[in-house]
Amino acid sequence: MIHLYTGPTLSASEPALSAPGLRVLPPARHGDLFDTAIATGDTAVLIDGAYHQAPALRHKEILAVMGRGVTVLGAASIGALRAAELAPYGMVGVGSIYTAYVRGDIDGDDEVAVGQAPDGAFAALTWPLVNLRYVLDLAVAAKVLDGVRAAGLLAALRAVYYPQRTGAAVRAVCRREGQEEFARWLTRQREEDQHFGDLKRADALAAVRAALAGAAAARASTGLLVGETAYFRRWSNAAVRERVDGVELSTEDRVVYQQVFDPAFGRRWAAYLEHLSRYPADGEPGMPLAERLARATGGHLSAHRVFRPAVDLRDPQSVALLLAGESAEDRRAVARYAEVLAGAGRSRPGFCADSVHDGLARDLLLRVWGCSEEELDAQASARGLVRAAGAVEAAKRLVPGFLDESNRTEAADAGR
Repeated sequence: MIHLYTGPTLSASEPALSAPGLRVLPPARHGDLFDTAIATGDTAVLIDGAYHQAPALRHKEILAVMGRGVTVLGAASIGALRAAELAPYGMVGVGSIYTAYVRGDIDGDDEVAVGQAPDGAFAALTWPLVNLRYVLDLAVAAKVLDGVRAAGLLAALRAVYYPQRTGAAVRAVCRREGQEEFARWLTRQREEDQHFGDLKRADALAAVRAALAGAAAARASTGLLVGETAYFRRWSNAAVRERVDGVELSTEDRVVYQQVFDPAFGRRWAAYLEHLSRYPADGEPGMPLAERLARATGGHLSAHRVFRPAVDLRDPQSVALLLAGESAEDRRAVARYAEVLAGAGRSRPGFCADSVHDGLARDLLLRVWGCSEEELDAQASARGLVRAAGAVEAAKRLVPGFLDESNRTEAADAGR
């Protein structure tokens, strides 16, 4: 038996919810998983959960029901967040929202929270932030917005308290920010497809399909999706080092250097995505990247805009692909930059890469990539840095060395 907890994300009229063996329940709340109807060998699919109007489902309740031999799968809403938090303990996550939580791209309940109707129908009355992020990405891909305006609009929409983020509020924010064209475009898309931009619904349906196919139990039993948190992956990547040319170098520093300075790194990233598509680590069937992209989007978006995998630098094959264009001079530069950064920390206690001002890192990227501010998101995405903000954070470790090198070059030129 599959026990599905949903409400605002999936309406009762969804055809998928009439499948045999599927028991559809209201949003999960404290105590629901102690239900004696949930037996060993069953699957519980957590999509929506109550937390304002009733005590929320506790993490330990999820752990306890898994301990009884029940597979617990989460997606789309609070289920995606809990799956990301409890993946190390066996909870299975499905969908892009779950992946975004695992990677650390988003965090907090407010990303998926919606205001609900008070009459027990559980209809969503507001837009969740994750759906707005997705719609803005689609608008950028359709050239309705550029990256800078989309980022500004997202910040303005995020500032609206989630129970007040209604359709009318979204339109009002668009007018205030001078983005009426985007509002009109969104209205047209929603008139043609009432589910346009509903990433939560898409992920929830994927979770239902996975549960009905038995994929959740299979993955849980093999441990393939037990996974690691975004924080653990970050720590493990930072710890990977290799002795090359007689010098011990951080592999992460070497990859970031290539992402920033190698003009051909877009091709390296495309080759890496192709490798992951043909040889998935999660046991899924492999296929050419073009085929996978066509299935996901119909081929309307570039692969780097659709697939944004978390890189595991402990995997030699990944490192080899990402560093395929690295030269001996690049490695010497990485060593110099690392030493300048370490020297800055010794001369200014407490200084580290995070201390570097965002503006300096942004200026470095604009200068090296030779692009405009509006093109930063696209450049960052093509190089595997997701978006401009991620590129800025990654490039901070390079700023002291880059400035030191630039100053030395200018001094040498002036001395001639």
